Amino acid sequence: MDQVSSTIKPDLIARICALCDGEDDKIAIMATVSAELYHGVDGFDWVGFYRVVSPGLMKIGPYQGGHGCLVIPFERGVCGAAARQKAIQIVDDVERFDGHIACSASTKSELVIPCFDACGELLGVLDIDSDKPAFFNTGDARKLDQMLRCLFSGAN
Repeated sequence: MDQVSSTIKPDLIARICALCDGEDDKIAIMATVSAELYHGVDGFDWVGFYRVVSPGLMKIGPYQGGHGCLVIPFERGVCGAAARQKAIQIVDDVERFDGHIACSASTKSELVIPCFDACGELLGVLDIDSDKPAFFNTGDARKLDQMLRCLFSGAN
């Protein structure tokens, strides 16, 4: 689905940016982003980060919602595809995504955005799940990608 309307309100992005203003610790930024998005958007069922910990491997970082998968290799799932391709993934129906990792049976759709540091190195991915099918759109993806690039450009 290639919608451009957005479920993320500009005041939410502004609040996240204000809360993270001057912060250079990437884990603190991830925790703040996860909490604000999870509580700020009705329809986000799980929000969290998977951090690159070694070549081709991510481990769970700060998140909100039920339990997440602890380890995700780049070769598996929507998060792995986003990391491997260094590209945003919007999946309207996770059951139709070949290799989807079912961390939660309630997940119907997923948005995953790769996160980069100021040098362009992959830090990890922001993973957002919804229990509603086809919940995510390109408008949300663009807003979140732009926000993350700004927030992590100076993070350690």
